[in-house]
Amino acid sequence: MLFLVHTWDRPGALDVRLAHRDDHIAWLKASGSRIKAAGPWLNEAEEMAGSLLIVEATDRTELDTWLDGDPYRAAGLFDRIEIAPYRWVFNPPAGTAS
Repeated sequence: MLFLVHTWDRPGALDVRLAHRDDHIAWLKASGSRIKAAGPWLNEAEEMAGSLLIVEATDRTELDTWLDGDPYRAAGLFDRIEIAPYRWVFNPPAGTAS
């Protein structure tokens, strides 16, 4: 099952994001093929202001357990997180059920 994970950084926390970025990217890379898409979204000043991930997990419990390992989360970067099941309809990656 696919999930969309949309995070918003705490206001004024760009320094926290930058300080933990390498660890966050290493965590994503270590997750292998479960990550279908990932990257920061930008505010109007074109600064990183949050993240958008599309992640494959068996269920919400597995996703939540995996997200607990995010270095950004451990550093307290996020102001809020929204998670929803996701259906990739247009141009899905190979092996992704639509």
